[in-house]
Order: sequence, then structure tokens, then C-alpha cells
Amino acid sequence: MKATGFEFRFRIWIGFLIYVLGFWTPWLRYGAGAARVTTTWLELSGELGRVMPLETASLTITLAALACIAAGAAFRVWGTAYLGGSIVQSATMHAQGVVAAGPYRHVRNPLYFGAWLFGVGISILMPVTGALVFIVLSFVQVLRLILREEPYLTGQQGQAYLDYCARVPRFVPSAKPKLAASSLHPAWAQAMVAESFYLTMLIAFAVLAWRYNAQLLTQALLVCFGLSLVVRALFVRKA
Repeated sequence: MKATGFEFRFRIWIGFLIYVLGFWTPWLRYGAGAARVTTTWLELSGELGRVMPLETASLTITLAALACIAAGAAFRVWGTAYLGGSIVQSATMHAQGVVAAGPYRHVRNPLYFGAWLFGVGISILMPVTGALVFIVLSFVQVLRLILREEPYLTGQQGQAYLDYCARVPRFVPSAKPKLAASSLHPAWAQAMVAESFYLTMLIAFAVLAWRYNAQLLTQALLVCFGLSLVVRALFVRKA
């Protein structure tokens, strides 16, 4: 079930295609009896509106999505600050040593967890079935990537990595750190540059979500992704 070398090398673009599929939902738009497509945001607000005022329901769903996006972005930046922006963006795997600092004391894969949680928040902008397909496929993608990395890291780091795996959970973070703090210092500036997509989209959502305009936020998502590619080309590869 592990990812292929192609999947790892092009993981960003495969993730992008999963986003596209979730938003596009061709089975709704072009299938027999195609109907008007609404967003998960609207549908969940409507369902929750059965037990509370609609305005409160919409606010609740929006805040929940914002919390997922913020937490996901935080894990991305936090993890990259300790692992290094150039390694995170690299097309190849690296195994210089076990990184047991920052979020890696709570979870072995904070970057994948953060990306998935961020996507859960963004999925309210998708149609309901698109959101479900997106959440499942994005989880399958990160799981396959994890299963590819683990044998490589075991082969490179040996018993040290196996001991680390025995103490720290794979995907769901523990509330308390499982390891003692190390002396490794985070590179916050480099991390914020490397994770510019997540940070800029977090800001865009926090500013624009209160207009309750899914189309506007979807456009912001595309702009943030495009800007992140430019930032990556200009800065991250120089790190």
C-alpha cells in the first residue's frame, strides 16, 4: 500500500489534483439528472440550523473550519521549522537523523497530519460528496506516503528510529510529549516561507470567511497556491 517513487516525487501535484476533484465533483455536474451543486458549508449550516438559529449555525461551522485550517497550518509551520524547509520541499527522501524535537515529540508525521487537517477545514467549500471523497483520498495519499517513508527511515536510522516509533504515535498527535526536549533549534523564518501556502490561505480564510462566499474563498485558495509556487521557486530552493 506504500506510495511509489513517482507519488512521492510529485506528492504536491497529486495533492492538488485531489483538491481539484473535490471541488469539481464531475459525478454531480455531468451525471444523469445533474442538479445545482451546493457546498458542504451551506448543507451543514442548514442541518445545524434545525436545532439553532441559522446565523449561529453558519458561524459554528465557519469557526470549526477555521480551527482546522489554523491547527493544520500550525502543525505544518511547526514541523517544518524543525525539519527544514529544503527537506520538506525536496523531491527525494532524507534521513540525516531522528528528529525528536518540537511536534515530533507528539507525532511522527506532523506535516502530513497538518496538511490533512488543513484540508478538512477547506473541504467545507466543496460539495458534500466532493468533501467526503477529498477527505478519504487525501488521507489515503498521506498514509501511502508514510508507509513509503517508514521502511526507508528504518533502513537508514536503524534501531534509533524503531525506538522512536515505539514511543511516538504515527498520525494522531498525543497531548503530552512522548520524548524529552532536545537541543535542536527551530528555523521559523525558513518554515514560514516554505509553508507560505498554508499561512496565506489561513489569513485569507480568517479575513474573508465572514462574507460567507465560497466562490471567493475558492479563488483565494487558487491565488494562495499560485503564490506559494512562486515563493518556493524564488526562496526555498536557495535554502
